[in-house]
Formats: sequence, structure tokens, C-alpha cells
Amino acid sequence: MATLDLSKSPETTGPLNFAGMTRGEIAGVLGEAFGLDEKKAKMRATQLWRWIYHYGQTDFSAMTDIAKEMRAGLAERFVVARPEVTERLVSVDGTRKYLIRLGPGVEVECVFIPDVGRAGALCVSSQVGCTLACTFCHTGTQKLVRNLTSAEIVNQVMAVKDDLEEWPSGKEDRRLSNIVFMGMGEPLYNLDNVAKAIDVISDGDGISLSRRRITVSTSGVVPEMHRLGEETAAMLAISLHATNDPLRNELVPINRKYPIAELMEACRNYPGVGNARRITFEYVMLKDVNDSDAEARELVRLLKGVPAKINLIPFNPWPGAPYECSSWERIEGFADILSRAGYASPIRTPRGRDIFAACGQLKSESVKKRASEARKERMGAV
Repeated sequence: MATLDLSKSPETTGPLNFAGMTRGEIAGVLGEAFGLDEKKAKMRATQLWRWIYHYGQTDFSAMTDIAKEMRAGLAERFVVARPEVTERLVSVDGTRKYLIRLGPGVEVECVFIPDVGRAGALCVSSQVGCTLACTFCHTGTQKLVRNLTSAEIVNQVMAVKDDLEEWPSGKEDRRLSNIVFMGMGEPLYNLDNVAKAIDVISDGDGISLSRRRITVSTSGVVPEMHRLGEETAAMLAISLHATNDPLRNELVPINRKYPIAELMEACRNYPGVGNARRITFEYVMLKDVNDSDAEARELVRLLKGVPAKINLIPFNPWPGAPYECSSWERIEGFADILSRAGYASPIRTPRGRDIFAACGQLKSESVKKRASEARKERMGAV
């Protein structure tokens, strides 16, 4: 039986694209292409890095501190190109959802949410599809196609910065201040590429987003959690949703492999965890499933000794979903129990529901066909 090699990068054709590369990769490519020694290759890479990631420049001819002859040589051999945004939807609340084409038949979604974090947060994807099959999540109904490369993750950020007209980077009044790995896929099943992308996104000479404003959410891939903290210093979020193993086995099937006790031990040992670097526990509110007062009290008991905050997420419906959202009164009652126990427990305001951009609603149609083709078929059937 043929198996899918998720570690294999997608085949590329045409000129090599600098966008998404690390500093070391750019230096290596320049050294090989122009016969530069290590010192000169690093110098040229530093120049290119700033143009690509600080200024967002895609035209080599505009990179004025690089010699004209070098610029011409770069233009002959390379590009600085963004992925194609095949669809851009804007919600009534200002949320923007992007469908990004990465290659033939391969698309992912990412979502920009204004007024979240310091200014606005971008929810990026780390895989095309997902293997986890969480029963409340629309993405979980899409078969995994492959991991995204680090460049494909970075280019989601760059494409959105283009749309927000947020170049050069590092402006005090920036609209994009936070990155959350909460889109399609399980980031810790693609940790090498996620870590590499975080290195690029957080570099102070480029996009320059603080690692403390980058959050990686996991459903509980326990063996990779410590490495995530060691290698990235990113903030950690846990997709929890239940306080006992039988229910979490149903909602988040990976719990059968890494049960709650193991998950909580990994949280206590997460590098750098403390009151200044609390772990966020995400808890989707499902009517008559996990929203009782007893479960709120059990959540308090479970998190004892862990520097934590709890995001209560009203369930966002999608076609064929087997759950309903808890009533607002029930959610507030649940939150009150957590608050009285001393936990920050904000109720996440649903954003982008009208364009299926809310938490748990992302899904592309890469498995069967391009989403744009599917839309054309639906239009033709009207």
C-alpha cells in the first residue's frame, strides 16, 4: 500500500523563490549561484533579508543598496513571490479569511482577526487538512494532504501583510501584532517547519513579531511539547475541551494516545512556564456535553498548580455538526466558577461566523478538488 510522505517538500518548478527562506538558506543559495565566499554571501543575504521581510519588496530592481549587476543576476535566477490568494472574504465584524493556493489542487485557509492581542491576530495553518478528527472541528473532517513547508507558513503571513498594506514591518501602529498557529492542522505534527517559520517571523530585522506574541496550539502531542518550548520559546495553548479521559477520548481522539494526566504533566514542565508565561487552555462550550457546573469545578481542580488562563469558546456551527453551542447564560455561569477560583476565563467572542472563519470552521477542498472549481460548479448549478 502506498503511504503519504509528509516530510517531502512539494515539487517546485521555475525560478527559486526567496520568500519564506531562512537567512542561512538565502546565504547558501547566493553563495552557490554567484560563487561568493561565506562572508560575502552572508552580507548579501542580510541585504536581501531586510528588503524581503522588512520592506516586503518583491522587485529586485528596487533593492537600491545592492549593485545593479547583482540585481540583474538575481532577477535572472530568482523571484520573490507570494502565493496566490484565490479568495478573500470579509466578515461584517472585520475578520478576513483568505483561501491561499500553494500548488495544483492544494489550498489552505488563514484568518486575520482585528482587535485581538495587541492589535490584531493572524490564525495560520500548518498542514493541509488534519489527522486528528476532533469531532467538534470542521477541519477534522478533511483528510490530511500534507505538511506545509516553513516557507508556505511564512508566506501566509506575508500575503496578509500585503493585503493589510503593512510594510515596512516594525511600525508602532501595526495592525498585525500576533500570530496564532490555530488554523488547519496539528502544528506539533509539523514541528520542524513550524519552528523554522517562527524563526523567520520573529527575526528583529524582518517581520519582527515577538515570540511572546506567537502562540502555538496543540491538541496534546505530548512528546513534542518540550521541544516546542525549547526551540521556539512560543506561547503554548492546549486544545483541552474536557476534564476526563472518556469524554476527551470522544472529543479529541488523540487523548487515547496521550491521556489527560500525561498532558498535564507536560504542561507543568513546559519550558519557561510561569505567571508571566501562562498556558492558555481552550475549552469549546458544547450544550449538555461539557458545560455543567460540575465540569467547571473539575477544570479548576485539573489546572491546580499550572499557571493558566482559560479561553471559553462558544461552539461555532458548521454543516452537519453533531453539537450545539451552550446557551450564553450557561457559558457565563461556567466562566463565573472559573473566575471565582482565580482564573482569567474570557469568553471568546465569535468572529467571522458569517464567512465560516471562526474557530473550528476552517476547511479547504484540497482533497477532492480546488475550492475555486467547486464554487464554479455550485454557481453553474444555480
